[in-house]
Amino acid sequence: MSAVHNVQEALDAAGVEGRARTLPQSTRTAAEAADALGCPVGAIANSLVFMADDAPLLVLTSGAHRVDVEALAARLGRRRIRRAKPDEVRAATGQVIGGVSPVGHPAPLETVVDEALRQYAEVWAAAGTPNAVFPTTFDELVRITKGTVVSVAAG
Repeated sequence: MSAVHNVQEALDAAGVEGRARTLPQSTRTAAEAADALGCPVGAIANSLVFMADDAPLLVLTSGAHRVDVEALAARLGRRRIRRAKPDEVRAATGQVIGGVSPVGHPAPLETVVDEALRQYAEVWAAAGTPNAVFPTTFDELVRITKGTVVSVAAG
């Protein structure tokens, strides 16, 4: 089964109305996705995998800013958070960097949802490949990932 199919099955199981769609151009970066979708870069929910004290942590962050790993570690009570290596991302999600979806993984992942995404009526997330996305809302994203809402940027 394709990664996009797995994501769509997870969306269907969660009662999400938004459909995964494959675009002709890359949506690997937030800027590329925003250009392709005609939306603000901040409305792109980047799915980034980190290792938090050696356990995978999925961080869904607004495309408008970067994750401050030291601030996030302090907010979550972790000793250390670092970006996951490509093989760690694939092992945790079954997906490749640039296409990691908030859902459709082999096993549930601890997830953090950036509170900055709350300001957008519609957000877009990757759907398993570097050119597949799906629309959702902040509240739905929190619900389907069982995510913890937290600020992931400095400040």
